[in-house]
Amino acid sequence: MILIMLTVCLLITSGVLLVIWYYYHVKNERYLSQFPGPKPLPLVGNALPFSSAEKIIPAMLEMEKKFGKTFRLYFAIEPNVMMGDSKSLEFLLSSNSIIDKSATYDYFNRWLGTGLLTSTGEKWRKYRKTLTPAFHFQILEQFMDVFNSTTDILIEKLSKNIDKPDVDIYPFIQLCALDVICESSMGTCINAQLESNSKYVKSVKEMARIVIERGFSPIQMFETLYKFTYNYYLELRSLKVLHNFSMGVIQNRKSLLENEKVQDDIDDFGIKKRLTFLDILLKSKVDGKPIPDVCIREEVDTFMFAGHDTTSSAITFTLYCLSNHQEIQQKVIDELKEIYNNDWNRPICYRDLQSMKYLESVIKESLRLYPPVPLIGRQAINDVEYDNKIIPKGTMINVFIYGVHRNPDFFPDPLTFKPDRFKSENTISNQNPYAYIPFSAGTRNCIGQKFAMLEIKATVSKILRHFELFETKPRHQVQLTVESILKSNNGVKMSIRKRKLE
Repeated sequence: MILIMLTVCLLITSGVLLVIWYYYHVKNERYLSQFPGPKPLPLVGNALPFSSAEKIIPAMLEMEKKFGKTFRLYFAIEPNVMMGDSKSLEFLLSSNSIIDKSATYDYFNRWLGTGLLTSTGEKWRKYRKTLTPAFHFQILEQFMDVFNSTTDILIEKLSKNIDKPDVDIYPFIQLCALDVICESSMGTCINAQLESNSKYVKSVKEMARIVIERGFSPIQMFETLYKFTYNYYLELRSLKVLHNFSMGVIQNRKSLLENEKVQDDIDDFGIKKRLTFLDILLKSKVDGKPIPDVCIREEVDTFMFAGHDTTSSAITFTLYCLSNHQEIQQKVIDELKEIYNNDWNRPICYRDLQSMKYLESVIKESLRLYPPVPLIGRQAINDVEYDNKIIPKGTMINVFIYGVHRNPDFFPDPLTFKPDRFKSENTISNQNPYAYIPFSAGTRNCIGQKFAMLEIKATVSKILRHFELFETKPRHQVQLTVESILKSNNGVKMSIRKRKLE
């Protein structure tokens, strides 16, 4: 009897879901059929080719090959339009009205709330304006001591792996980047490189994994069904750790500012203090009122997430490219020799990083081939007209950055690593402004891109001053996967040797 009742309930539920799917599919397909794309299956849409994180990039490249750079997809009942040619990229990324993030970003809400990454509308505009001064060069200059102290630990850790044939560099870089962003955003040390098994470090990794899994799961993308999964339990457990830590730091910092009366930027010795992002938030006002603690926590958590995962990916793949191209690595060393002028072991300073022009080209070319965020999304909150077609309200409008960066129409010989593409004379007149978008573009470009570039330069240059990087034998082939950021499923391996300077 129970089995019969369960069967009936299952059939009724399936029928209801099928009717809902059919209703929304017909409603959206009325407009979206004008775009090419694969035929969706009932309930799951086109989600099957994207069943795991490592299948996302190959599946997207295959879709582009079949249907062109602009096409439509369905994930369950969720309609998506992918944009990747010059016309569509300019349309989307230059828009001041299509600025709402796609529904996938909702999966961050319990963690990041409505911080700068996920918020929209008036709140986003006000907080973007409030936080922009935090990335002024005079503020960024103050983080050189953080770069120096954290990379010193990184060098010590890597020194224990000298002459090993296949060192996976990513775990070392990820922990270093986590130390950097924690100290610069919150003014506190979590010692991720020394305590890699800490609950906080594990919780950050767990949340990043869960978010991307939900985005391509026909079951987990529905909040009601997601709450019955094991990932939901893991999310709640991780959030307790993350939020308790952030709020603890915020309360401690507020107490310090109040008790020691350090509201100004000068200490007792007349020396300018280093302001963390948290300090700036605590000192700032929106609409004439102090920012509530919960909003401060959301912004701090956003910096912690967005500021360590993306730079980890960027640094790792830059090192990978250098290990596979010895002649380019030598050009970077020649530049560093000119900058450090025999004082090879002195600490990093802001002026040094500004002088690393060739290294910057190397980093930009690595970001082209391996963009840390390979896919971004917006959502149409109203019907949108594009190219004499209507994109209906609620449609997700996405940019497959990985595909854009490897488009031969934008970058001749796109699979070859060529830093000279980014010499100033090569980019001023020939570069499509929306063809190179590792930090997105337009209104919602990455607010922290200057900080990120400084951190990448500081870390890569410090490693190269101490070590020679070589490809493995045979060369390690990365298996790219999308886990909120671009990673390699089989690590990013290379050989490390102590650098002998002349």
